[in-house]
Amino acid sequence: MPIQDALPVHDDSPARLQQLAGIAERLLAQARAAGADQCEVSCDVDTGLAVNVRLGEVETVEATRDRGIAVTVYFGQRKGSASTADLREDSLAATVAQACAIARHTEPDPAAGLADPAWLATTLREFDTWHPSTLDAEQAIALAQACEESGRAADARIRNSDGASVNANASLSVYANSHGFLGSERSTSYSIGCMLIAGEGEGMQRDGWYSVALAPGDLEAADAIGRKAAQRALARLDPRPLATREVPVLFAAEVARSLVGHYLNAVSGGALYRRASFLLDSAGTRVFPEWFVLEEDPFLPRGFRSAAFDAEGVATRRSRLVDGGIVQHYLLGSYSARRLGLASTGNAGGAHNLQVYANAGDLDALLRGMGRGLLVTELMGQGVNPVTGDYSRGAAGFWVEHGEIAHPVDGITIAGNLREMFAAIEAVGRDVDPRSHIRTGSILVGRMTVAGDDGG
Repeated sequence: MPIQDALPVHDDSPARLQQLAGIAERLLAQARAAGADQCEVSCDVDTGLAVNVRLGEVETVEATRDRGIAVTVYFGQRKGSASTADLREDSLAATVAQACAIARHTEPDPAAGLADPAWLATTLREFDTWHPSTLDAEQAIALAQACEESGRAADARIRNSDGASVNANASLSVYANSHGFLGSERSTSYSIGCMLIAGEGEGMQRDGWYSVALAPGDLEAADAIGRKAAQRALARLDPRPLATREVPVLFAAEVARSLVGHYLNAVSGGALYRRASFLLDSAGTRVFPEWFVLEEDPFLPRGFRSAAFDAEGVATRRSRLVDGGIVQHYLLGSYSARRLGLASTGNAGGAHNLQVYANAGDLDALLRGMGRGLLVTELMGQGVNPVTGDYSRGAAGFWVEHGEIAHPVDGITIAGNLREMFAAIEAVGRDVDPRSHIRTGSILVGRMTVAGDDGG
C-alpha cells in the first residue's frame, strides 16, 4: 500500500515562494533605510501531517503549519537579529526595528558580517526535491495501520507494539541579503515507521524499522516495513551476557553514520575556533586509513541535503572532505572562516550530502572478514567528549563467531577514543543505508573495549 506521487496536485509553491521573496526584499529595504550597513533575511514556511497508531487504534493526528521570518542587520561590525511569525506589515516593520535596536547596543565583533560577495552562488537550480502529494489524514492512518498489522501478523511472538507512524512534510524557504543575493528552495519529505515488541515479561525485546524519502514513490511499502520491524524485534530475543573484552566492532550501516557525524562535528568551524575539538589543526594530516574517502556532493538529485547555496547564499561545491585518509578542509561558514583566518567552504548550516567510499562487500562479507567480534545495531546515550574524543556508549547487537551471527547481546558498553577509532577502521561495506544525508555502509573498527555486565 504505497503512497503514490501526486502529479495532478495543484502546486502553488512558485507563487508562495514569490510572496516570500517579496517580503524579504521589503525587509531589506527597510533595514537599509534604518541605517544598516548590511542585512539579511530568511523566510520559511513548513507544513506537515503526522499520524500515529497503536494496536490498530489512532493515537494522534497532527497537522502543522509553521512560518518564520528572521532579520539580521549589521551596523559596522555590530550585529542584531530578530524574528517573527506574523506577516502583517506593522509586525514586520517592528521586527526590523528590533534587530536594529539590538545591533546598536552590542559590542563590535571583527568577524561579523555577510559572506564575501565573491563567494555567493550565481547559478541557482533545483535537485528534484519537490514532490507534493494529496496524502490526507485518512490515507495516512490506513498506511500506518497496514504497516503495524503486517508486523504484528508476522509471528505469534510479536506480543505488543509501540505503534506505527506516517509523516508528510513540505518546506519552502527564501534567503536574501543586501549584496543582491536572493535564492529560494523547496523540498518535501515522507516517512513510514513501526516499532514492535517481541516476547513477554522480562524477556521482551523491542525493535523497529522505518523508511524516509523526498518522493512518496521512493518509500518502502508499508507492509514490508512492518515485517522488517518484526524480524528485527524477533532477532533480539534471548540475549546472552557478554564478558568484558577487547574485540573488533562492526557498526551496522544504520548506526555507522553516527561515527561520520562525530567527525563532522569535530571539523566544524564553531568547534574549531572555540578550540573544543579533538581534531584541532588536523587539516592536511592523516586521520583515517590511507584508502578512506569521504565526499560531499550538494548536487545529488533527490539528495536529503542538496542545495546550490548554503545558509548565507555561498555557492556550494562538490569536494572530498577526506581523501587518502587525509583531512582536506574543515566545514566553515563565513563567521567561523574569519575567526580561523580561512575562507568559507559553503557549509553555513552544516554539511550537505556525504558519501563514504566502500572498500568491502556487503554485511555478510564484513561479518566473515571480522570472524569474531561484536555487530552493533543500536547505540544509546551521549557519551562522547568532543574535546578529547573519548567515546563510551551503551549498545546492543549480536555476538559474531566464525564470521556468523551467534546470538544477540544487550546491556553492554563500547568504549574507545574517536581519533584512535578512525585510524583503526578496517573496512567500509557496500550495504549503504539510504535514509540519511550521510550515506555509508557498515564500518568495521579493528579493536574497541566492550564492557559486559560481569565487571570482568
